[in-house]
Amino acid sequence: MLRATPTLTGNGLKYGKLAFAVLIAIAFCLVHPASSAFAKDKKKKNSNAGTIKIRTTPAGFPLSIDGRPEGQTTSDYTEFTLDPGVHTVEVTLPNGQRWTREINVATRRRTCVDLNYRPPVVVTKSPCPYPVIVSAPPTVAEGDLITFTADVAYSGTSSLNYSWTVTPAEAKIIGGLGTPTLTVDSTNVPGKRVTAVLVVDDGSGEAACRQTAQASTMIPAPPIRENPPREFDVCCSCTFDDQKARLDNLGIELQNDPTTTSYVIAYAGRTSRAGEADRLLNRAKQYLVERRAIDPARIVTLNGGYREEDCVEIWIVPQGATLPQATPTVPAGEAHPAANKPAPRKHGRR
Repeated sequence: MLRATPTLTGNGLKYGKLAFAVLIAIAFCLVHPASSAFAKDKKKKNSNAGTIKIRTTPAGFPLSIDGRPEGQTTSDYTEFTLDPGVHTVEVTLPNGQRWTREINVATRRRTCVDLNYRPPVVVTKSPCPYPVIVSAPPTVAEGDLITFTADVAYSGTSSLNYSWTVTPAEAKIIGGLGTPTLTVDSTNVPGKRVTAVLVVDDGSGEAACRQTAQASTMIPAPPIRENPPREFDVCCSCTFDDQKARLDNLGIELQNDPTTTSYVIAYAGRTSRAGEADRLLNRAKQYLVERRAIDPARIVTLNGGYREEDCVEIWIVPQGATLPQATPTVPAGEAHPAANKPAPRKHGRR
């Protein structure tokens, strides 16, 4: 529950001729292990504890939690680790004004509090129109809870009505409908901006007494993780016996991880006989299938063109990885394949 002191805001509370606006953003985040029970007390560790992170703009306001002074606020987050339950956070503003909230610290959750103070403004007329500020953290990670908080500087005596709408539709409202504080689950909205629109009215039906405000929080898309293929072996001008030993190692690797695929890339030498790269590929695949019992669907062969000498590259490709590419070093126009020797004639008796 979040509750403001009478000196700040609240329906039915009197402001006199002065009112001030406080913009507050509270976000509930997934917990990371906190370093202390109160950031300063490292003796009271609790695996079920939650965390409050507080910062203000401007900085330098006296801060207390549950009546315990905690120094002054800063422009960067100061973190406090607390037992689960309701804790009272109080910030003393200029001229002795106080901003107070009761914050329910959840087990292994982190609550981020941003307080932006604005100086008093003069209210000289009817309570309508009145300023409405909706605040929210600028960004949260997918899966974090977003809390949209409204501060309303209303000097009238009527009870206010709060109507929230949230986009996109995938953002699920967890609680707070009909109240100044709305909690939204950011799961399933990566790469999108969650916007909460609030309509506040005092029930009078007057257009000036119906105010609209909104705030948005960006949920960045997770970074794309590169998953490159791995060059397992390379053999240039190798005998077939040497290649068989390397193919045996490849077969063992593929059997140990049935989720991978192998890429065999062959290059003919600058003066190799015509069709040499394809011959090397066919020989390697035949050996893997017949001698190592590898599923032929897991063996991809690729004619890589020409290099200075015959070469065979062997790659291991995990699922979802980028595919290896051929890297010839001799342009096709500069290669001079040797003619294939004719097969020897067999002479039989007449």
